[in-house]
Amino acid sequence: MLALVAGMGQVPPQSAARVTTSARALQPGEVVQFTITTTKPATSIQLDVFDHAWPTFQVDATTWRALAGIDLDTPPREYSAVISVGDGGGPPARVTRRLSIVAKTFGTRTLTVDDAFVNPPADVAARIAAESSRLAELWKREPTPRAWSEPFSVPVPEPANSAFGKRSVFNGQMRNPHTGADFPSAAGAVVSAPNAGTVVLAEDLYFSGNTVIVDHGLGMFSTFAHLSEIGVRAGDVVVPGRPLGKVGATGRVTGPHLHWAVRLNGARVDPLSLVWATAKRAPGD
Repeated sequence: MLALVAGMGQVPPQSAARVTTSARALQPGEVVQFTITTTKPATSIQLDVFDHAWPTFQVDATTWRALAGIDLDTPPREYSAVISVGDGGGPPARVTRRLSIVAKTFGTRTLTVDDAFVNPPADVAARIAAESSRLAELWKREPTPRAWSEPFSVPVPEPANSAFGKRSVFNGQMRNPHTGADFPSAAGAVVSAPNAGTVVLAEDLYFSGNTVIVDHGLGMFSTFAHLSEIGVRAGDVVVPGRPLGKVGATGRVTGPHLHWAVRLNGARVDPLSLVWATAKRAPGD
């Protein structure tokens, strides 16, 4: 699939920066990579789009980047991306780019299962509430410095299915959309870190079973769920390819697989879109 690019023309002399965007698609659940090239070294770059401010990072003297997530619930319409360029010599200059987000239809699946699988017993309600609160606080924590420098890769070799964004109907009850990519790997297969970061959670959770969460920095988190074994501890610093655990079927699942989910400053995005957006490509690809 071709990159979607905005602002590729020549920059007028009065412009502070040239802005390009690259994404697998401009739809809910996708990651958009912004590249900002300034006409002279900048002291700061700020990106605001989708009613959110996104952290930026410097690549070289005149190049900055940012990753923005189009959350699953983002309404399809035209959005303004406002890039503020500061050079330490006065008010920041502003460049605006338009992004037209297109609607996407996610699939559904209907299953009939044991009622206990749909409605957890009352005696675990307090545990579920406490774990949900912990995760909500984690997604809102202050962004840490960027840990990665290379593109993201998939954590297992098997290709993912198309489960991201799909809604399940269990026994006639509509559930929340699936916010990760599922990989049908065999039980015991090694799960590797898709990029550098720090482990911020490594424990058993009610719904996701044995779970590892890695903070990659700049508000980006990877969650690896349903593991049969956990191979890291909270606080561990991991490098790309570091084993995190093994594929399993713990938690509320019907069979072994890896569930990989990504939160980007709170936005629920398809991990495969992150891999696509950060991949190295030849000029013109």
